[in-house]
Amino acid sequence: MMSSASEVACSYAALILHDDGVLITAEKIATLVKAANVSVESYRPSLFAKLFEKCDIENLITNVGAGGGGAPVAAAVSVAAAGAGASAPAPAEEKKKEEPEEESDDDLGFSLFD
Repeated sequence: MMSSASEVACSYAALILHDDGVLITAEKIATLVKAANVSVESYRPSLFAKLFEKCDIENLITNVGAGGGGAPVAAAVSVAAAGAGASAPAPAEEKKKEEPEEESDDDLGFSLFD
């Protein structure tokens, strides 16, 4: 468990440094972590400093919620629809499908709290 807490502490320290526009170094990460009263393994600050030296933190922050390849497909569809012109009819609203109700435990003859 300690390793995950130290990873989080080093990550937050790097984000703080980035947000303040300060160069991310192992010493600065270690100073912030120590100021937060979090103990980390001695190699972690240098590991995180090297990691953030090679990657674009701004890109990581802005794409944190981006998953698979769904967004480009949706963007391509909207561009294609916009290029079709005003003569194309508006897409019909999808009707919400009623989902069948799930059976309760009582219907199955047992309960989790029996």
